Amino acid sequence: MNVWVYVQGSKGAPTSASLELLTKARSLGDVTAFVGGDGAALAEAVGQHGAAKLYATGDLGGRLPGPAVSAAMQAVIEGGDSPDLIMFPQSYEARDVLSRLSVKLGKTVLTNNVDVAAAGGAVTVTTPIFGGNTLVSTTFTGDGPFLAGFRPKSFAAEPSGGGAAEVVAAAVPEVGPTGAAMVVATHVEETSGPKLDEAAVVVSGGRGLGEQAKYELIETLAKLLRGAPGASRAIVDAGWVPYSYQVGQTGKVVKPGVYIAAGISGATQHMVGMKGSKNIIAINKDKEAPIFGIADLGIVGDVHKVLPKLIEALQSR
Repeated sequence: MNVWVYVQGSKGAPTSASLELLTKARSLGDVTAFVGGDGAALAEAVGQHGAAKLYATGDLGGRLPGPAVSAAMQAVIEGGDSPDLIMFPQSYEARDVLSRLSVKLGKTVLTNNVDVAAAGGAVTVTTPIFGGNTLVSTTFTGDGPFLAGFRPKSFAAEPSGGGAAEVVAAAVPEVGPTGAAMVVATHVEETSGPKLDEAAVVVSGGRGLGEQAKYELIETLAKLLRGAPGASRAIVDAGWVPYSYQVGQTGKVVKPGVYIAAGISGATQHMVGMKGSKNIIAINKDKEAPIFGIADLGIVGDVHKVLPKLIEALQSR
């Protein structure tokens, strides 16, 4: 099976979600990466994760990636190198490319997937529904390429030990007025410490903290544990912390070694984003809180008493 992976770059390296898909793709067949931009800086990393070839459009000159990359992909496919499956990370940029390519090729898209399997030429994806309580398997019909988007943290990123991928130019055809859109500015929120979706330890706070000022307890504990602070949707919607802190179905999906949920009852929307964590510690004064149903360690207590004691113990070490 010929599998393509759309690779996004960030600060000269592939994103973690891209490396996760490359790792999964090499278990399905031969892997080719496709990137909008210069491929030279990414060739080593994508090769180490299984891609033998890397199609690169070259510098897009500040243009919006969606129109340019989807047109370049279409040109390569119609030129004779047609994949059986193209895997996309579930990001804003990748979804833009994916949707435009779907229209250009007249192909169905299946998004929000967490797994994929291939057998006898058939490709089947697994998608969580009803807040992750039910998994649905869907098999593509007809001829490829099949187009699928995947949630971050669905697979583990593991190097294969391969050498740098061969970089092949993928020219961007003339796309007319559609290609006139330019990226005039980008905003990246300032952070310190590990990224939320890459941290080994995540400490999240919820409505049980009572007020915005108490979120400082979460940040202090996360810093002491060399982890990242997170939040439930409730306190993000309340304006206590930025959206970039949100863990859940409409926020970030995390799979740290340790996840501490403080004052979070465990709404389905939140648990979808963190239930894959290796060790889950829940602190809540309501012993009936749903979060205890998935916790490895549950502490029934007031977060305003438990967290200061934990912080004090760590500071004294």
